[in-house]
Amino acid sequence: MLRFEDVHAGYGRSTVLHGVSLAVPNDGVAAVLGHNGAGKSTLLRAAVGLIRLRSGMVLLDGEDISRLAPHERVARGMAYVPQGQQSFPHLTTSENLRLVADGRRGGREAMAEALDLFPALRELMSRRAGLLSGGQRQQLALARALITRPRLLLLDEPTEGIQPSVVAEIEQTILSLAARGGMSVLLVEQHVGFALRAAERYYVLEAGRVTSTGDGGAGAEGTVRQALTV
Repeated sequence: MLRFEDVHAGYGRSTVLHGVSLAVPNDGVAAVLGHNGAGKSTLLRAAVGLIRLRSGMVLLDGEDISRLAPHERVARGMAYVPQGQQSFPHLTTSENLRLVADGRRGGREAMAEALDLFPALRELMSRRAGLLSGGQRQQLALARALITRPRLLLLDEPTEGIQPSVVAEIEQTILSLAARGGMSVLLVEQHVGFALRAAERYYVLEAGRVTSTGDGGAGAEGTVRQALTV
């Protein structure tokens, strides 16, 4: 579905990614793990076109999308959920969702499907997003992305800074999305156990380089934790 081939990227004069190559399987999950500052968020921003590559390629279904604008990548089926439980704080939950759904073919049905995945949002439709808890805002951010019915979902630390009860719900939703097929996921995550349960393939980033990779699953946890302590 998505491939990075020898990607170098960064900000200003600073190069953050140094020759990164990785692949996200069709209808599957690839997880990227690493410490803060390893380049994980930069990787997602490069995938969605928010920063330009210095060299290398990003390919979606075999097409080089490295020069496409972010909205052109979205039109090809990409959806990006950045860190920080982002929403429009002065709009209600309902208004946040309708901004994505209205005018989109099948948008209302997709909105209903997203609410089925996050039923707690149904009781918060009239509440301003800025008054929601961090976990509720993250559910809202995920629901907004899913309304677009993406073929490729990019998730940046979806469980960061969220109360444990909501973390479990978000984890279960992502696992169920991965299991039902029809969508690929590139998951950046620091919770190693969850990431490996979800992922078919994992990549460990260190200082902008892939230092370890392998098949996902619980059996890989020891290897990954060792790679993260090196």
